[in-house]
Amino acid sequence: MKICILSDSHDNRRLLAAAVEHAQGQGAEAILHCGDVVAPTTLRVLQRFELPVHVIHGNNTGDLYNMTRLAAEPGSVVRYHGQDAGLTLAARRIFLVHYPHYAHALACTGDYDLVCCGHDHRPGISQVPNVRGETTWLLNPGTVGGVGHMPTYILGDLESMEFRVIAVPVAEPLPPTMPQVTPHAN
Repeated sequence: MKICILSDSHDNRRLLAAAVEHAQGQGAEAILHCGDVVAPTTLRVLQRFELPVHVIHGNNTGDLYNMTRLAAEPGSVVRYHGQDAGLTLAARRIFLVHYPHYAHALACTGDYDLVCCGHDHRPGISQVPNVRGETTWLLNPGTVGGVGHMPTYILGDLESMEFRVIAVPVAEPLPPTMPQVTPHAN
Protein backbone atom coordinates (compact mmCIF):
# COMPACT_ATOMS: atom_id res chain seq x y z
CA MET A 1 0.00 0.00 0.00
CA LYS A 2 1.33 3.41 -0.97
CA ILE A 3 0.58 6.46 1.15
CA CYS A 4 0.92 10.22 0.82
CA ILE A 5 2.30 11.83 3.97
CA LEU A 6 2.00 15.58 4.24
CA SER A 7 1.87 18.36 6.78
CA ASP A 8 1.57 22.10 7.28
CA SER A 9 -0.80 22.95 4.45
CA HIS A 10 -1.67 26.27 6.14
CA ASP A 11 -4.77 26.80 3.98
CA ASN A 12 -2.95 26.42 0.66
CA ARG A 13 -5.63 24.47 -1.18
CA ARG A 14 -3.87 24.62 -4.55
CA LEU A 15 -0.63 23.03 -3.33
CA LEU A 16 -2.49 20.52 -1.15
CA ALA A 17 -4.57 19.36 -4.11
CA ALA A 18 -1.51 19.27 -6.40
CA ALA A 19 0.38 17.05 -3.94
CA VAL A 20 -2.50 14.62 -3.48
CA GLU A 21 -3.21 14.49 -7.20
CA HIS A 22 0.45 13.67 -7.86
CA ALA A 23 0.58 11.06 -5.08
CA GLN A 24 -2.60 9.41 -6.30
CA GLY A 25 -1.05 9.24 -9.76
CA GLN A 26 1.88 7.40 -8.14
CA GLY A 27 -0.51 4.88 -6.56
CA ALA A 28 -1.21 6.39 -3.12
CA GLU A 29 -4.28 4.87 -1.46
CA ALA A 30 -4.42 7.00 1.70
CA ILE A 31 -3.41 10.46 2.90
CA LEU A 32 -1.81 11.16 6.29
CA HIS A 33 -1.83 14.84 7.27
CA CYS A 34 0.42 15.69 10.24
CA GLY A 35 -1.28 18.92 11.21
CA ASP A 36 -1.54 22.65 10.64
CA VAL A 37 -4.44 22.50 8.24
CA VAL A 38 -5.76 25.72 9.88
CA ALA A 39 -9.19 26.15 8.21
CA PRO A 40 -11.04 22.82 8.00
CA THR A 41 -12.55 23.88 4.67
CA THR A 42 -9.06 23.52 3.19
CA LEU A 43 -9.57 19.75 3.30
CA ARG A 44 -12.64 19.95 1.07
CA VAL A 45 -10.34 20.00 -1.97
CA LEU A 46 -9.42 16.40 -1.12
CA GLN A 47 -12.97 15.02 -1.35
CA ARG A 48 -12.70 14.60 -5.13
CA PHE A 49 -9.76 12.18 -4.83
CA GLU A 50 -11.90 9.72 -2.81
CA LEU A 51 -8.93 8.62 -0.69
CA PRO A 52 -9.16 8.30 3.10
CA VAL A 53 -7.54 11.34 4.78
CA HIS A 54 -6.27 10.83 8.33
CA VAL A 55 -5.61 14.24 9.89
CA ILE A 56 -4.49 15.70 13.21
CA HIS A 57 -4.62 19.40 14.07
CA GLY A 58 -1.08 20.61 14.96
CA ASN A 59 -0.43 23.91 16.72
CA ASN A 60 -2.35 26.09 14.22
CA THR A 61 -5.58 24.44 15.21
CA GLY A 62 -8.04 26.61 13.37
CA ASP A 63 -11.67 25.66 14.02
CA LEU A 64 -11.69 22.26 15.73
CA TYR A 65 -15.47 22.19 16.00
CA ASN A 66 -15.86 22.51 12.23
CA MET A 67 -13.02 20.02 11.65
CA THR A 68 -15.09 17.50 13.61
CA ARG A 69 -18.22 18.45 11.65
CA LEU A 70 -16.40 18.06 8.32
CA ALA A 71 -15.25 14.57 9.30
CA ALA A 72 -18.82 13.64 10.35
CA GLU A 73 -20.45 14.71 7.07
CA PRO A 74 -21.95 11.82 5.08
CA GLY A 75 -19.47 10.64 2.46
CA SER A 76 -16.57 12.63 3.89
CA VAL A 77 -13.11 11.16 3.25
CA VAL A 78 -11.75 13.05 6.27
CA ARG A 79 -11.02 11.18 9.48
CA TYR A 80 -10.10 13.70 12.17
CA HIS A 81 -8.13 12.20 15.06
CA GLY A 82 -7.47 15.24 17.29
CA GLN A 83 -3.95 16.10 18.47
CA ASP A 84 -2.37 12.76 17.49
CA ALA A 85 -3.29 9.41 15.98
CA GLY A 86 -2.29 5.78 16.18
CA LEU A 87 -3.27 3.92 13.00
CA THR A 88 -2.74 0.56 11.41
CA LEU A 89 -2.55 0.52 7.62
CA ALA A 90 -1.39 -2.50 5.60
CA ALA A 91 -0.40 -4.20 8.90
CA ARG A 92 1.99 -1.32 9.73
CA ARG A 93 1.70 0.53 13.02
CA ILE A 94 1.78 4.28 12.35
CA PHE A 95 1.72 7.23 14.71
CA LEU A 96 0.97 10.84 13.67
CA VAL A 97 2.00 13.74 15.88
CA HIS A 98 2.75 17.31 14.88
CA TYR A 99 5.92 18.05 16.82
CA PRO A 100 9.29 16.50 15.80
CA HIS A 101 10.57 16.14 19.37
CA TYR A 102 7.51 14.12 20.37
CA ALA A 103 7.81 12.10 17.18
CA HIS A 104 11.42 11.24 17.96
CA ALA A 105 10.48 10.13 21.48
CA LEU A 106 7.64 7.94 20.17
CA ALA A 107 9.93 6.41 17.54
CA CYS A 108 12.35 5.43 20.35
CA THR A 109 9.64 3.32 22.04
CA GLY A 110 9.61 0.74 19.26
CA ASP A 111 5.82 0.61 19.45
CA TYR A 112 5.42 1.80 15.85
CA ASP A 113 6.81 0.93 12.44
CA LEU A 114 6.80 4.58 11.47
CA VAL A 115 6.17 7.88 13.18
CA CYS A 116 5.22 10.93 11.12
CA CYS A 117 5.42 14.58 12.14
CA GLY A 118 5.59 18.11 10.75
CA HIS A 119 5.82 21.55 12.35
CA ASP A 120 9.33 22.71 11.39
CA HIS A 121 8.57 22.62 7.64
CA ARG A 122 11.82 20.72 6.93
CA PRO A 123 11.48 17.36 5.20
CA GLY A 124 13.38 14.43 6.61
CA ILE A 125 13.51 10.65 6.44
CA SER A 126 15.50 8.73 9.02
CA GLN A 127 15.59 5.54 11.05
CA VAL A 128 15.76 5.96 14.81
CA PRO A 129 17.19 3.25 17.10
CA ASN A 130 14.50 2.11 19.53
CA VAL A 131 14.46 0.39 22.92
CA ARG A 132 13.73 -2.97 21.30
CA GLY A 133 17.14 -2.95 19.60
CA GLU A 134 15.56 -2.24 16.21
CA THR A 135 14.83 0.93 14.27
CA THR A 136 11.68 2.94 13.61
CA TRP A 137 11.14 5.17 10.60
CA LEU A 138 10.82 8.86 11.49
CA LEU A 139 9.26 10.89 8.67
CA ASN A 140 8.73 14.62 8.28
CA PRO A 141 7.22 15.58 4.92
CA GLY A 142 8.04 19.28 5.28
CA THR A 143 5.40 21.83 4.33
CA VAL A 144 2.96 21.01 1.57
CA GLY A 145 1.81 24.64 1.79
CA GLY A 146 5.24 26.03 0.90
CA VAL A 147 5.56 28.05 4.13
CA GLY A 148 9.20 29.10 4.57
CA HIS A 149 10.40 26.21 2.40
CA MET A 150 9.50 24.81 -0.98
CA PRO A 151 6.35 22.61 -0.92
CA THR A 152 7.02 18.88 -0.40
CA TYR A 153 5.36 15.65 0.67
CA ILE A 154 6.50 12.06 1.25
CA LEU A 155 5.38 9.15 -0.87
CA GLY A 156 5.71 5.91 1.07
CA ASP A 157 5.32 2.24 0.29
CA LEU A 158 4.19 0.31 3.37
CA GLU A 159 5.05 -3.05 1.83
CA SER A 160 8.70 -2.29 1.00
CA MET A 161 9.04 0.45 3.66
CA GLU A 162 10.58 2.79 1.10
CA PHE A 163 9.99 6.51 1.44
CA ARG A 164 10.97 9.53 -0.62
CA VAL A 165 10.49 13.26 -0.35
CA ILE A 166 8.78 14.68 -3.42
CA ALA A 167 8.62 18.31 -4.47
CA VAL A 168 5.00 19.27 -5.09
CA PRO A 169 4.70 19.60 -8.85
CA VAL A 170 3.65 23.11 -9.82
CA ALA A 171 3.51 24.81 -13.20
CA GLU A 172 6.06 27.41 -12.14
CA PRO A 173 8.53 27.54 -9.23
CA LEU A 174 7.12 29.19 -6.13
CA PRO A 175 9.11 31.31 -3.70
CA PRO A 176 8.66 30.44 -0.02
CA THR A 177 5.66 32.33 1.33
CA MET A 178 6.93 33.20 4.81
CA PRO A 179 10.16 33.36 6.79
CA GLN A 180 11.54 30.03 7.94
CA VAL A 181 10.12 28.49 11.10
CA THR A 182 12.47 28.22 14.08
CA PRO A 183 12.72 24.54 15.04
CA HIS A 184 12.35 23.32 18.61
CA ALA A 185 15.60 22.29 20.29
CA ASN A 186 15.81 18.55 20.94
